[in-house]
Amino acid sequence: MTILDGKKISNDIKNEITEEVNKIKERGEKVPHLAAVIVGNGGASLTYVGSKVRACERVGFKSTMVRMSNTTSEVELLDKIEELNNNDEIDGFIVQLPLPPQIDTQKVLMAVDPNKDVDGFHPMNFGKMALDMSTFIPATPFGILELLDRYQVETDGKHTVIIGRSHIVGRPMSILMGRKGFPGNSTVTLTHSHTKNITQITSQADIIISALGVPKFLKAEMVKDDVVIIDVGITRVPDETKEKGYYITGDVDFENVSKKASYITPVPGGVGPMTIAMLLKNTLLARERNSL
Repeated sequence: MTILDGKKISNDIKNEITEEVNKIKERGEKVPHLAAVIVGNGGASLTYVGSKVRACERVGFKSTMVRMSNTTSEVELLDKIEELNNNDEIDGFIVQLPLPPQIDTQKVLMAVDPNKDVDGFHPMNFGKMALDMSTFIPATPFGILELLDRYQVETDGKHTVIIGRSHIVGRPMSILMGRKGFPGNSTVTLTHSHTKNITQITSQADIIISALGVPKFLKAEMVKDDVVIIDVGITRVPDETKEKGYYITGDVDFENVSKKASYITPVPGGVGPMTIAMLLKNTLLARERNSL
């Protein structure tokens, strides 16, 4: 059993990006600049954005954090997005989700300039991805592809089962794993909360990508020997015995499933660090695209 070490691979990618940024600096060109918009003060969102800002510093990017209050109106947020769209200094930006209830998330994602949409959520970028055209791939699916690629996990002709159909992970992964090329060329089954007899399906899978958000949902009896497991779920489970008052776990019963798996991602330290690394990679791509 091989651990797909997202922490190690994300560090490798950051080192590669740092080298690229050093070359950009040597040529006297503008370094990539990523901005993040955060509305409100949700703890998890602040943590995510904070780690993105630190990652930018680590590779030599410029970063800007735009903080807006919880009472921000939709119009105010759309004005801010328009400002970032028109700011030539900024190569790419993200709007941290979830947004407060008074704001229409879809309208906000539509307002982001597709050429600066380093999260890959704009319908234009999603559509290009579905058509196998060059575009920004959403950071988490991009990170999963990179893990499979760098560990040379065979995907050709394999049966990939995806659990969860979110626009952020499940749906894009179902498209990407079925595309021509590597990683891809697999036969994909997309499962979700309305899927009947899910164990029957997962027990036939060569590769399982779970993005459900239900702690330890995937049990050892639901998988076959030598399965490849990608666990995207990340849940804080309250636990008084822990110093922080909680522990973090994924969708997979790691202890038991890992005994049957050929490859498996840990939680934490698997897909999570890859998401941030690929966001940086997308920002580098955005800089190249916007400087043409």
